[in-house]
Formats: sequence, C-alpha cells, structure tokens
Amino acid sequence: MDIVLIIIFAVFGTAFGSFFNVCIDRLPVEKSILRPPSHCDACQHRLAPRDLVPLFSYLWLRRRCRYCGAPIPRRPFWVELGTGLLFALSYWYFGLSIQFAVIAFYGSLFLVIGVIDLEHQLILNKISYPAMALALVIAVFQPPPALIDLNLAWPWAGIVSSLMGGAIGLLFLLFAYVITLAIYKSEAIGFGDVKLAGLIGLATGPRLVLLSLTLGAILGGVAGIILLSLKMKKRKEPLSFGPFLAIATMITLIWGSDVLNWYLGLLHF
Repeated sequence: MDIVLIIIFAVFGTAFGSFFNVCIDRLPVEKSILRPPSHCDACQHRLAPRDLVPLFSYLWLRRRCRYCGAPIPRRPFWVELGTGLLFALSYWYFGLSIQFAVIAFYGSLFLVIGVIDLEHQLILNKISYPAMALALVIAVFQPPPALIDLNLAWPWAGIVSSLMGGAIGLLFLLFAYVITLAIYKSEAIGFGDVKLAGLIGLATGPRLVLLSLTLGAILGGVAGIILLSLKMKKRKEPLSFGPFLAIATMITLIWGSDVLNWYLGLLHF
C-alpha cells in the first residue's frame, strides 16, 4: 500500500510541478497565471491536454512542439520531476502527517523562488509576503524548534518562535547587506535575499535559521568557485543566492535538528 501511495503522491507532485512552471514563467513578467491558457512560446498555438501531461508529453514529443517543431525548454521537465520526487520522498520519509504537508509546501515554495531567482535574479514580493503569512499559520500547527522554552500556551508558542526566527534571519542578512554594500559600493547581496532570509527564519525558527543561512552561504561559495574555475562565470558576474538558500533551507527543515545536535555534541566531546 505504501508503494501505491508513494506513486500517487509522485503523480500529484508532477501535476503541481506543471502548475509551478506556469508561475515561474509568468509571475516575473507580470502575467496572469490563469490566462491565457498554456501555449507554445514560439508559435503561440494553444496546447491540447495531451501536450500537457507532466513528464510524458515532453518525452513523447521528443522535446519539440507538436505544432511548429520548436525546441521545448528543459526546465519544465526538471521542475515536474523534482516536484514529483519531493512529494514522493516526503511521504516516504514522514508518512501521511502534518510534517509531510509542511515539507511538501516549503519544498514547492522554495523550488519556485529558487528557479525564478536563478533565471531572473528576482525574489518576488508577491511570493515572499504571502509566504511569510502562511509560515506563521503553519507555525501554529507545526512549531519550529524554539531557542528557549517560553512556556507559552498554544498557539502562541509556535508563532513567537517563528517570529523570533524571522527577526534573526532578517537582521542577520540585513547586516551582511549593509556591510557588503559599504565595502563593494554595490549590492553583493540583493535586498530580495534579505527578505528571503526573513521568510527562512519564519520557517526554520530561531534555533535553525543561522544554520540554514550559513549552509546557504557555503553552498553558494563552493558553487561560485566551481563556476569560476570552469570559466562558466566571470568574476564580476552576479550569482543568484536564492537557489542556494532554498536548498539549504530544505536540508535544514528535514535534518537541521540532527545536524545541530551532532555539532553541539562535538563541542561537549
């Protein structure tokens, strides 16, 4: 039965991934995600339902538009596959639980944010601000790890812990933003990343937010060194920070407490 449910959630995930592709394509350019219906960007032909089956249409059509033969971008396929795996693995790891729903939601959210930032160097307020409100709602039912036990009654414990994490994340990256702006006389960190750090803090809480931001900085730094060494990026060419923060946050949400406890255990020998 678990295998059947894993497959079902994988299929649901690819369907959500198809919708997320619409959001990724349209939100950065101020287009409605509802109208016009899905169409080929090259010939503008409206796509039939058989052209929109997640994963399979891309493979069946051999990466070409059925109507004009133009190449179909690879990114939609990978987003659908990634979302399908996210849903399937989240169910396999957490079972049918609130934590499964939370991880699937945040994974989807940070996937959309990360891909948009990768393609457009933008972290959109129209995504970040509603996501912050939803993070506070989620904190009521799935409180993030607290820094200290405040002995607050439900639902305030989760909300206060989430707000503390958001404040720490926002202030930490705001400080980094101001310092790098003063040193380099230009934005080494975008202000969208500052707001994203606030969202990450709301999601991870005060105990894990700095772990998430530090891990994101490490991932971004390693990726930057690799891209420079392979001459895929120039030294002054901007590197989107959002995707690395997104990956780091998901790692933190799933394994952050274990990693932090392991590290603190090392400090105490």
